[in-house]
Amino acid sequence: MAHDHGGGAHNHAAGANSKMLAIALGLTTAFLIAELIGSFVFNSLALLSDAAHMFTDSAALAIALAAVKIGQRPADDARTFGYRRFEILAAAFNALLLFAVAGYVLWEGIGRFFEPAEVQSTGMLIVAAIGLVVNLIAMKLLSAGKESSLNVKGAYLEVWADMLGSIGVIVGALVIMFTGWQWVDPLVAIGIGLWVLPAPGSCSRTPPKSCWKACRGEWIFRRSERRSRQRRE
Repeated sequence: MAHDHGGGAHNHAAGANSKMLAIALGLTTAFLIAELIGSFVFNSLALLSDAAHMFTDSAALAIALAAVKIGQRPADDARTFGYRRFEILAAAFNALLLFAVAGYVLWEGIGRFFEPAEVQSTGMLIVAAIGLVVNLIAMKLLSAGKESSLNVKGAYLEVWADMLGSIGVIVGALVIMFTGWQWVDPLVAIGIGLWVLPAPGSCSRTPPKSCWKACRGEWIFRRSERRSRQRRE
């Protein structure tokens, strides 16, 4: 009976994490689209760079949500191994896209230092402020499950890192607004672009070998745990 109660508690916690992850994913994805549009409308490279970081949030949330959903299914050794491999490949794709965007931002940012482009700082400030609110809401949603799930904790850290990026864009927009220094926009953009790559909490930011070992270790742990339950039953 105690075992059934424990399993029910685990399923309840997984269901709650799944719901919070889904809501946070919806919020970040919707704002990602809005920020991407805003970066072109207001001619802000910093917003574009922050949108790339917001994409990592959405990717991390989607992977975490998939992992929670998979964890609620009946265990199967072959499929579990396949799921772990999918997670690694998804994280690797995310990392490659980040490097591509960071490279573009760096190239464009250096060009703007020599030929500054006019940025609409008011629109830039409004979009970044909304982004900060979205990040704070997402962090609040994920905070309850981050201690009980490594996947949720990883997603939480991604959102936390992006929150710092939003603050950077807000500060940059205020500086441009009061000083007219247009070069601040590419400076903030390059800073965020470099910050995105080593930010904590994502498998895509760790060496592939370490990432593989971590995922393989989790698979082995879950497999041994499952066999122990079967022997007790």
